[in-house]
Amino acid sequence: MNIAPGPLLSMINSPADLKQLSREQLHQVCDELRQYIIDVVSVHGGHFAASLGVVELSVALHYIYNTPYDQLVWDVGHQAYGHKILTGRRDAFPTNRKYNGISGFPNRKESEYDTFGVGHSSTSISAALGMAMASKIKGENRKAVAVIGDGALTAGLAFEGMNHAGVADSDVLIILNDNCMSIDPNVGALKEYLTDISTSQTYNKFKDDIWKALGKLPVGKNFTREMASKIEHSIKGFINKNSNLFEALKLRYFGPIDGHNISKLVDTLHDLKNIPGPKLLHIVTVKGKGYSLAEKDQTRWHAPGLFDKITGEIYKKSFEVPQPPKYQDVFGHTIIELAEQNKSIIGVTPAMPSGSSLKFMMEKMPDRAFDVGICEQHAVTLSAGMATQGMRVFCNIYSSFMQRAYDQVIHDVAIQNLPVVFCLDRGGLVGEDGATHHGAYDIAYFRCIPNMVVSSPMNEQELRNLMYTAQLEKNDFPFSIRYPRGEGVMPEWRTPLEEITIGKGRKIKDGKEIAILSFGHPGNFATTAIRELRTDGIDPAHYDLRFVKPIDEDLLHEVFSKYNKIVTVEDGTVVGGFGSAILEFMAAHNYKADVKMLGIPDRIVEHGTPKELYRECGYDAAGIVAAVREMVGEKVQVNVKL
Repeated sequence: MNIAPGPLLSMINSPADLKQLSREQLHQVCDELRQYIIDVVSVHGGHFAASLGVVELSVALHYIYNTPYDQLVWDVGHQAYGHKILTGRRDAFPTNRKYNGISGFPNRKESEYDTFGVGHSSTSISAALGMAMASKIKGENRKAVAVIGDGALTAGLAFEGMNHAGVADSDVLIILNDNCMSIDPNVGALKEYLTDISTSQTYNKFKDDIWKALGKLPVGKNFTREMASKIEHSIKGFINKNSNLFEALKLRYFGPIDGHNISKLVDTLHDLKNIPGPKLLHIVTVKGKGYSLAEKDQTRWHAPGLFDKITGEIYKKSFEVPQPPKYQDVFGHTIIELAEQNKSIIGVTPAMPSGSSLKFMMEKMPDRAFDVGICEQHAVTLSAGMATQGMRVFCNIYSSFMQRAYDQVIHDVAIQNLPVVFCLDRGGLVGEDGATHHGAYDIAYFRCIPNMVVSSPMNEQELRNLMYTAQLEKNDFPFSIRYPRGEGVMPEWRTPLEEITIGKGRKIKDGKEIAILSFGHPGNFATTAIRELRTDGIDPAHYDLRFVKPIDEDLLHEVFSKYNKIVTVEDGTVVGGFGSAILEFMAAHNYKADVKMLGIPDRIVEHGTPKELYRECGYDAAGIVAAVREMVGEKVQVNVKL
């Protein structure tokens, strides 16, 4: 389907083209840009509401600043669609998040306008400050601008960046995009603080009145604005004590202003561009602006998938037979089941109650399930603190986001041997979100931590049983359970809860000549591959290890005593991962065997559907078939459909 941009947008191939337009034409550009995003995302998918909320800001920034010489950092990255369209990627925008298409986030390899890769959040202030400091050292007159969402401002890194920016004496502008949302509604004292600033009618009316009055004085414009600034600074603490937070960090605070008033934004940015030093502009926007359904239900329309832009119907796949649930939903319902039996169970997630499905427990047991905001480090140490008091905390964090809390896992949990249960959602290749979101490294970085149990279920029943096992009182140590994004394999998944012996795998089937060892969900790929191989007389054994730490040594002794050809399969990096653990065991016990490791290779994997990426990395069913055939001497190319 060919989606045509509006007449003005169709002529904008770079910010230089945008600058040729009059200020009056910017209103039309904003309308056309917003409509183009709606048209494309409704048909091709992607994140939605966040970029609609910053259409005017995107246009104003590229209109006023000399990009890419002046450097913009977008945080979080899924608000950058308008930026991408205005910077030469309009015609490629329908390929957004598709295999070999453009990234859904800023990507330095993709465009010189993408100054910093931002897939998660809260890095923009530090990155932009680093750019500003480097420009100052080099004697360049570059401007650096960080656009940070209010949800991203809750992370400790954002405060660290602001703390340094206030004393670094560098020319950096922080734009706080305040829409009271990240993916789910924001939480915490900072949200209340920003609400107080933006809704203080007394302060904002008084400030506007001063500007208007001084503007009528028969003196120079610069003098009146300087006078207004001094008066404004003096009344902030008197009328609204809360407005001193940013200025206490030595950031000059401006705002709040309407982020959808393009004329006001252009005027304000023009003025701020000529004010040196660190400063913060607070703009208030509506996530999903311009699409009424997205404005009303911002969480649902964060990334809705394909939809009818006229009726708002979100297209869902229809099936004639029951389908397996998502792993995250199995977690969300099972933790409630466990918590009803065990009063010490607590749920914690950093800003992902919908994505992790902890929302179910938050709705049913609001006093025992907590969203702490985009604060992974805090989530882990908070869980550790609760664990010291006898609570059994299920700390649910996406695998890629857990990387941000690695120090806390080691120092605050593992060294103290506290019974925190880490449920690592989105383990492995996640698909269209790409490199910044792939959970590629958790197997490797968790299995080297003392006291840590590292497990992964092959199906929904195994996930339930691992969760049940982890919360038992006798298992008084750190326990991690990693599982992938998306659906499992069991439509009838509400099975009885049973304890699993920690460190014990299972033999799924015996075989001849060659054995496949799998860890986690990719064991299902192996099952599919074995069915194909058996039709040609190749009969591999299959072992599901379930635990990579402690690993089932009895099972591995059986494997190496019976088979001299082995294929390992995992949805994680092959460097230091499950396959590496098998090789370590083999070396430690002086076994000799040919071992082929399948998993995520030692390179950055970009975006695409999970099936496309499994195939690219060679550990889907077809990749397993090919590896087995090669090892047994039959190099036949076979395509297997999952």
